[in-house]
Amino acid sequence: MSNYKVTVNDSFQFDFEKDSVFELDAIRTGTKEFHVLQQNIPYKAEITTSDFNHKCYTVRVNNTNYTVKISNSLDILIKEMGFEMGSTKQVNAIKAPMPGLILEINVTVGQSVKENDNLIILGAMKMENSFLSPRDGIIKSISVSKGDVVDKGQLLIEFE
Repeated sequence: MSNYKVTVNDSFQFDFEKDSVFELDAIRTGTKEFHVLQQNIPYKAEITTSDFNHKCYTVRVNNTNYTVKISNSLDILIKEMGFEMGSTKQVNAIKAPMPGLILEINVTVGQSVKENDNLIILGAMKMENSFLSPRDGIIKSISVSKGDVVDKGQLLIEFE
């Protein structure tokens, strides 16, 4: 079953199952306008802005604006692995998305790298996983050595 994580105003998080979305008592009253009934209380809701690619919306409910971000199970997995869409320029660290063995390190501390340069190769589940630089930058630290066994979430490389 598909699950969704909804974040409102970067402060409140709610988890929804796909079926519960269909149980919402909402009637479309315009192109982006809805009449919503929740616990016998009526609400007027309008989607005022939408960024479909980033799954981010501004919703006005009874004249109060809310920023709503919706993530599905794939988005959540990608975020846990450290590869959020649209946020690559803010990435300051590379962490292991799974347990594995460091097969190769292609950078040194202080080295200047360009976006998409090959940084490190992690062997896991009989596969080699290459980690490319998410941005231009300078390598601040390397927390592992060739041959190290790493755990999921373990810090591999930091950027300045």
